[in-house]
Amino acid sequence: MHAPASPTARDEWRAHPLLPVAAGLGYATSVIHIYGVGPFYGPVAAEFGWSRTEVTFGLTLATLVQAVGGVFIGLAVDRFGPRRFGVAGLVLLGIAFALLGSANGSLLNWYLLWGLIALAALPVQASVWTSAVASRFTVSRGMAFAVTLCGASIAAGVFPPMATWLIGTFGWRGAFPMQAAIWLGVAFPVIFAFFHGRYDKGRKQQAEDAAARPADLPGASLREGLTSSVYHRLFVASLLFTFTVIALVVHFTAILGDAGASPMTAAAIASFVGWFSLAGRLGTGALLDRLPASLVGAAVFMLPVLGCLLLLLGGGSLAAMGAASALIGLTLGAEIDVVVYLLTRHFGLRNFGGLYGGLLAALSIGTAIGPLAAAQFYDRTGSYGGFLWLALAFMAASSVAIGTLPRGKEAYAAH
Repeated sequence: MHAPASPTARDEWRAHPLLPVAAGLGYATSVIHIYGVGPFYGPVAAEFGWSRTEVTFGLTLATLVQAVGGVFIGLAVDRFGPRRFGVAGLVLLGIAFALLGSANGSLLNWYLLWGLIALAALPVQASVWTSAVASRFTVSRGMAFAVTLCGASIAAGVFPPMATWLIGTFGWRGAFPMQAAIWLGVAFPVIFAFFHGRYDKGRKQQAEDAAARPADLPGASLREGLTSSVYHRLFVASLLFTFTVIALVVHFTAILGDAGASPMTAAAIASFVGWFSLAGRLGTGALLDRLPASLVGAAVFMLPVLGCLLLLLGGGSLAAMGAASALIGLTLGAEIDVVVYLLTRHFGLRNFGGLYGGLLAALSIGTAIGPLAAAQFYDRTGSYGGFLWLALAFMAASSVAIGTLPRGKEAYAAH
């Protein structure tokens, strides 16, 4: 009796063609408060007389809560499946983002509103979207992850110009709920219809599959993963990367504005980050299925170094700004793809949610501290130059952390 043939990449895409697309839209929605808030900082600070640090600290609070809760959400996803978290969480996050338009000028009120965003964002972290895709795709996992994580590219490309136009049309107070409503109206129907992971089944099917989950899934134990030097290097690379690149993305329109670009020009150039990150994600996904992931990651993590040099030395020319945006976007399109791919290949799927939750803590800490640090540089020096030099060093260090990972056949590559 012949063993059943292993599925091919074509078989996986034929069976679940819209799952990565739905997961990508979910991921885009889950970062609306990160990639969509930059154009609001100037109008909010101007109306209430706040510094950029005070305005940015709300995002810091939200991402620190995600850092603490990431592991617990990951463990819950491992147990209950991702669908229920993703579908409910997106509605809550949309409501919380819309409520930012009700800010009354009190910093306490502003931070409480960001506290609501922090809680609403917990059940829609990246582990929710990627775990469903990882459960359905094995042979073509790199490309499936790339399509999913293109959601952040879409967010970076769409949200800044959308927010800028809405602010100009409705004012910043009206722009918050309008942006949430428009985007949820586009994304939510697709997510509701097609976001189903392998373990998001009915109760009868879950009972039938109970023997196969999670004990029989290939992979390292939680303790083995957390004590591995490979995991530690992934943690460091994730922390340094998000500290640097998310700060650049959040403040990019302000950086370009300080260099002399008009608000719409700055928003248009900043949107290049999102569109080039689409190419970065898809290109990286294809490379990850063919080349050593550590070498791919080390190479793409060096691209923002060139982007920062162009911003520092380009003399404020539109060509230099556009090229910097493209280079930063290409890396933004690769970072989580590389980290998630390496995580599944080195540690398998048995405790994917819990282990990824730990890396999400690093990603969240970097996201929390980086934009705040950039704002501090600006408030203290009147320029983002000092932060750009710091970004050079941190991106080089993250490249080294990824590049020194083992390049041989990973322990769970066959699974």
